[in-house]
Amino acid sequence: MSNHSSKPVLRVGIVGGGISGVALALDLARNGNLDIQLFEAAPAFGEVGAGVAFGANSVRALDGLGIGDAYRKVEDRTPAPWDDVWFEWRYGEGEARHLATTLMPGVGQSSVHRADFLDVLTTHLPAGIAQFDKRAVGVEQNGNEARVMFADGTDYRCDLLIAADGVKSVIRNHVLKGIGAEPAEPRFTGTCAYRGMIDSETLREAYRAKGLDTHLVDVPQMYLAKDGHILTFPVKKGRIINVVAFLSDRSTDSPQWPATEPWVRKTTQAQMLNDFSGWGEAARTLLECIVEPTYWALHDLAELPGYVHNRVVLIGDAAHAMLPHQGAGAGQGLEDAYFLARLLGDPRLTPENLDAVLASYDALRRPRACKVQRTSTQAGELYEMRDPEAAADEKVLAAKLETRFDWLWQHDPATDVAEAHARLGWEHQLAAS
Repeated sequence: MSNHSSKPVLRVGIVGGGISGVALALDLARNGNLDIQLFEAAPAFGEVGAGVAFGANSVRALDGLGIGDAYRKVEDRTPAPWDDVWFEWRYGEGEARHLATTLMPGVGQSSVHRADFLDVLTTHLPAGIAQFDKRAVGVEQNGNEARVMFADGTDYRCDLLIAADGVKSVIRNHVLKGIGAEPAEPRFTGTCAYRGMIDSETLREAYRAKGLDTHLVDVPQMYLAKDGHILTFPVKKGRIINVVAFLSDRSTDSPQWPATEPWVRKTTQAQMLNDFSGWGEAARTLLECIVEPTYWALHDLAELPGYVHNRVVLIGDAAHAMLPHQGAGAGQGLEDAYFLARLLGDPRLTPENLDAVLASYDALRRPRACKVQRTSTQAGELYEMRDPEAAADEKVLAAKLETRFDWLWQHDPATDVAEAHARLGWEHQLAAS
């Protein structure tokens, strides 16, 4: 490939070193025409939080970003012969009666610990791209240049600033104000979750002692009840069982979480068991094996009217933080990263058509991400017997649980890129050699 020395280098700043920010930086860093800088507020890369799940669509995005193999090295999959099972659905009360099974062929319940995955990604990041202890405090734009200011008094100027700074993004309201929209802050969803990890042998013994089927340990399970649900699936090659137990307060349309309270804190087993006192033996036995649960207040974002203002772009949770009920949040960030990587890394990109490229990102990614936000909330309502059509009707519930995810998983992110090429008139222009 000849070096077009006349071609101006595009300076791209990425704020936020989570999975979508790092995945995007990794892909763009392979392109000699781009000058990439990644800014992370913490002193080192590291993800708080537990596992993160990926659907078939997310795995396609990972492959498209060139990090599919890295992902497969650290991913957890349900063991054979249940490797296509996403979840078995059961009633949380009484006998844990089986309701339905949802399959995701070729992927099943695929997850990874956030920190492990980030470790693998960051080892591939070229030296000199990531800067740490850089907490963004503000952003401004002057013509076609964006400037981000950091808490340490430094700043960075670039042709394109990508905000991958999460649900508590400090850059989001700059974009919203720029497009004449209301500011958007994280909102408490009314749902809280207890989380814990259990040694699988411990759980197996506890189940055997009570005459419960150990199949429930080996295969991903979702226990459903009114205003609550519990999910379990094996991780670490089946050695550990990951458990998340959700409860929703639906007594008010505008639940509040105290501003002074942390979103994640330690809690007691007694408190957790008290909250699930009416549940069946399989669910109770599961929770009795979690000695030190953590308690999470789940926040999301309203659907935003735009992700782009001039040369500042929102991706990932900064744009579309959602409830975890479809295991789809991280995947949407990866679809964002894949889309932008393919377009920003294209030799046909010029400073003149950058605005059109960003407009195609907003037009093609936002409707899908908003739909995933919306359906993630609806999924929680379905699981907790609050779906307006299904409620607790067994037949309707089972049918919805088995089919409602197909549109989400079957999507190929490459089709969005092809559509963008068509909009930009790039499909007939051969890439510059």
